Amino acid sequence: MNMKKRIISLVCIAALSLGLFAGCGKKQEATTEAPADGKKEIVIGFSMDTLKEERWQKDRDILMARAQEKGVKILIQAANGDDNKQIAQAENMISQGVDVLMVAPHNAEVAATIVESAHAEGIPVLSYDRLIKNADVDLYVSFDNEKVGNLQGEYVTKMNPKGNYVYIGGAPTDNNAHLFKKGAMDVLKPFIDNGDINLVYEQMSKDWQPSEAQKHMENALTANKNKVDVVICANDGTAGGAISALAEQQLSGKVPVTGQDAELAACQRIVEGQQVMTVYKPIPKLAETALDLAIKMAKKEEVKTNSTVANGKIDVLSYLLEPVVVDKDNMMDTIIKDGYHPFEEVYKNIPEDERPAK
Repeated sequence: MNMKKRIISLVCIAALSLGLFAGCGKKQEATTEAPADGKKEIVIGFSMDTLKEERWQKDRDILMARAQEKGVKILIQAANGDDNKQIAQAENMISQGVDVLMVAPHNAEVAATIVESAHAEGIPVLSYDRLIKNADVDLYVSFDNEKVGNLQGEYVTKMNPKGNYVYIGGAPTDNNAHLFKKGAMDVLKPFIDNGDINLVYEQMSKDWQPSEAQKHMENALTANKNKVDVVICANDGTAGGAISALAEQQLSGKVPVTGQDAELAACQRIVEGQQVMTVYKPIPKLAETALDLAIKMAKKEEVKTNSTVANGKIDVLSYLLEPVVVDKDNMMDTIIKDGYHPFEEVYKNIPEDERPAK
């Protein structure tokens, strides 16, 4: 042993004997400060399309509460409909070394870039509620979104199996919007084919904007001289826009309108008779299930799924939850019973002597 190596060796031995440092002579690896129990903190990133809608604010709040309950850290950023911003925010979380990245994409196609960036750093991606298209997504957690459309179509065809129908969809960039429409059209097709239902107008609504839906409804009423018998709206926001247009023609409450998401305003419209139904997708169950599965992914534990969904590139392993029809008759047994909205808020415009018993 030459003199230089001998000196280094003696220094290492002395330092170790004094407990000054460990690993002398070895390459030191960067480490993350661990909690008191010695385990590395799990960090989940969540890239959201928007926080402009009540529904997505609920997702955020429930995920934050669940993360605290489970003792993990969650980073949440929302792009509010800006694709470039969402990509930049996701890449920021990737650079911070999140263990798993959850993504609710604004644009199902563009978000494939996020998956590629995450995978390049060895980070798995969970597609949250909305499916990312044409990418090697690791897991998809959502509701059976074609069934959402089925439920809307089945509800109104039982009410009005004949007549002029209008379909107002969601954002063309959101894969879920296409699934909702497919589900509804699968139900309507036999009625259309035998001539009982005339689909007199159908349009998608940019970024799910109620103002877009209102314009579509105005155009549909003008084109058909107000002779519209049913309006299927893909969510409650678009339903609100359509109902505003119907109200201008004194048709609110006379033409059945569907929705989805069980937003407070929609639940109020239902008990007041302006909207016939919504599809309730219990957000607490979705958010809590997604976070629990993301934690399993972070720990590299087995993740149980119950379906696969094709995204144009692969059949994505999926965990799909069941949506529920809510109307005036079962509002108490669903929305109120689950504590999703307070009784007093849902029925605030209903005279007390006409409200159901708590």
